[in-house]
Amino acid sequence: MKKMTIAAAFAAFLMLAGGCSKKEEVFNEPYGQGKSALGIVINTTQAPVPESGNPGVEVSIKATGLVPYKDKLILRINGEQAVVKEVTETGIKAVVPDNASSGVISVSVDDKVVFGPIFKVTGYLSVDPTFRATNGANGAVYQRLVTDDGKIMLVGSFNNYDNRAAIKPINRIVRTFQDGSYDASLRSGKGANGLLTRIIALPGKFVVAGSFNGYDQRTENISNITMLNTNGSIDTMGVKTFRRPTQTDTIKYFPKFNGGTDGGISQMYEQNGKVLITGSFRYYVSRRYDRPNKYETRDTVILDSTEIRQIARLNADGTLDKSYRFNTATNSGLPGGNGNIQSYMHKEGALAGKLLVYGAFTKFDNTTAGYITRLNPDGTVDPTFNPGGTGADFKINNASYNALTKRYIITGSFRSYNGKSSEYIAMLNEDGTLDPTFVPKKVEGSLADSKQLNNGLIVVTGGFKTYGGVIRNGFMILEKTGALAVGYNSTGIFNGWLGDVIDTQTEDGKPAILLIGSFDRFDNEPVNNILRLVINKEKP
Repeated sequence: MKKMTIAAAFAAFLMLAGGCSKKEEVFNEPYGQGKSALGIVINTTQAPVPESGNPGVEVSIKATGLVPYKDKLILRINGEQAVVKEVTETGIKAVVPDNASSGVISVSVDDKVVFGPIFKVTGYLSVDPTFRATNGANGAVYQRLVTDDGKIMLVGSFNNYDNRAAIKPINRIVRTFQDGSYDASLRSGKGANGLLTRIIALPGKFVVAGSFNGYDQRTENISNITMLNTNGSIDTMGVKTFRRPTQTDTIKYFPKFNGGTDGGISQMYEQNGKVLITGSFRYYVSRRYDRPNKYETRDTVILDSTEIRQIARLNADGTLDKSYRFNTATNSGLPGGNGNIQSYMHKEGALAGKLLVYGAFTKFDNTTAGYITRLNPDGTVDPTFNPGGTGADFKINNASYNALTKRYIITGSFRSYNGKSSEYIAMLNEDGTLDPTFVPKKVEGSLADSKQLNNGLIVVTGGFKTYGGVIRNGFMILEKTGALAVGYNSTGIFNGWLGDVIDTQTEDGKPAILLIGSFDRFDNEPVNNILRLVINKEKP
């Protein structure tokens, strides 16, 4: 084989290299060229002057680099455009707009935005300085019950209240004084080992319900509901369980309230000394202590079950009341809704004892129902509620009733009620028909909870950003017409949901509302699931 010379090899290498070379490709920026800086500088740590004020007040902030853009810059307060009064080398002055709420001041030129400090817009609502639960609860608060001695019982998912759990356990139940301060006299021990959603009072007792199977030292034989003594301890009974002849006959202690459910209980009411419950359960359960198990190997507890979906009424000892929504022929409860339900019970007036049922169902007791219906005190469907109406066109998340105004407020994912437009929120008359005097505005986002106060105003929360084109960050107060209530909508960001809004008063007698639920921010400030607000009657 003839060897290749060095020169020939080098020439071949050059040819190969040249054949493999590739022209360099140039790519364009996928998102275009970055926009040049405006040269505007705002010190966000330097407070505006003044730091707070009413709509109509002039506010100024320190800034540089504004003058070149003075003819086209826009100043906004929490998204609402203000009228610019003056632009100088060192700052800008503007008038707080009528619809402004607390939030960040921003300056924009075309589509470029520079953020500044926070301005607090004052209004009719302010945090109550006399409410002493300054640290709140570290989990959701579901219900507040005022007891006969004027104290307050709170239940929820929390395990700390006002930072007092370091002294003694606080698990899902706490007692407070009217001013929100902690009452250490409650003897709840370890409390509940799961969520408590409701608490009611019976003569000399409390009943708590939710999603739990243990309370204090009783870590078994509880199914989402149990009875407490007024001091917070669990009410027990001594039972001689079945034992083999070779075993010593002794007394064992069990929860006295012998009844429960196989699923969570979301609402609970006292009705003529009995306990009415609604929730996601399918079976009522109770326990037998006097029968042996199959092998007679130990002390015996046998779990009995009876099918009764979503709604049941129990006697004061926990036994099932089969006179309420029960078919003795099939030994089971009535069908209920074909989807999840929530409920509200009327406690007074002509509707006392009736139960409003709403949620995600299109049929109730095998009869067409547009996500809402009402039951008579005996559990039968009330034909006087929305007669001939189709109800909502989609699910209802929340419903409340005010006995003074005799109106329901419903919120949810629906867009019409009885075939008439009413997007996400509606006001209903006492008979369930649509009240046409309430006209909701366009919502950007979703509505979750609503409650009408005794003065007719309506508190609404949810995941919304605007209402009727006005910036509202998850919290708003409406007039009974559906318009934003002037002076009540100056608060900033709200983050969370409300379990209830309660008409009350401050320690010095001023009108107030108590908010409970699961929320960690109100008016841009951190809060912890319970808050009392003063309603300042005089114009801010």
